[in-house]
Amino acid sequence: MVKLKDIVDYLDGELDIKSFEDSSNNGLQVETKKPIKKIGFAVDGCLEVFEKAKEKSCDLVIVHHGISWNDSLKHITNMNYSRLSYLIKNDIGLYGCHLPLDAHSKYGNNITMGKLLGLKKLKKFGDYHGIPIGYGGELEKKLSIDKFAKLVENKLDTIIRIVGHGKDDIKKVAIVSGGGSSSLNEAIRNDYDVLIVGEAPHNKYHESKEGNINLVLAGHYNTEVFGVKALMPVLEKKFKVKTEFIDVPTGF
Repeated sequence: MVKLKDIVDYLDGELDIKSFEDSSNNGLQVETKKPIKKIGFAVDGCLEVFEKAKEKSCDLVIVHHGISWNDSLKHITNMNYSRLSYLIKNDIGLYGCHLPLDAHSKYGNNITMGKLLGLKKLKKFGDYHGIPIGYGGELEKKLSIDKFAKLVENKLDTIIRIVGHGKDDIKKVAIVSGGGSSSLNEAIRNDYDVLIVGEAPHNKYHESKEGNINLVLAGHYNTEVFGVKALMPVLEKKFKVKTEFIDVPTGF
């Protein structure tokens, strides 16, 4: 039987959660007293995911977006009550890991996307409070913006929107998953041809235009499935547990 503490201690260390300044309270967010036989993995800690975790007999759920952010659990009412009471009633544990799972050099969302796109010379990118959470690299050969768009859609299994204000030929690519458009100016300063993010606010249209850079919006959800999925075989092998990805796409 696998103890929850053993899994939590391993993840805390492997993902180096204490090194990140993050609004997410990363780590174990809801305890379970059961031995861990099966773990569900998902992007979002939400009631629908928790209900599916129960259906699939998961003892623990590991998510990218947990339910504890800064002092968000100060009052246990409304959604907080619904989510917490469901987890506690059904004795399901919850582990959340946000920025550390974007940034990780082996299991992270951004390094995984870079490898899927075949980028070479991958290096850290996307400074956030002194720690880079994204990655940048180069395509083996230049691609037109249209061919690059097809590559992204095929390799990342998503539908994208292009804000095409940069070069027609793409070589240098930067990636910051989710709401990573705050790295746009860094991408401009470092002469990247395109920045891939999940989503971006209205003002990034003009910033990308004035910075002569292409911006690819690949979906917040769809750019953040990779980290939790990458952890699945790792925990299966190390702890001999069953794992399952719980897919609840948001369309964002």
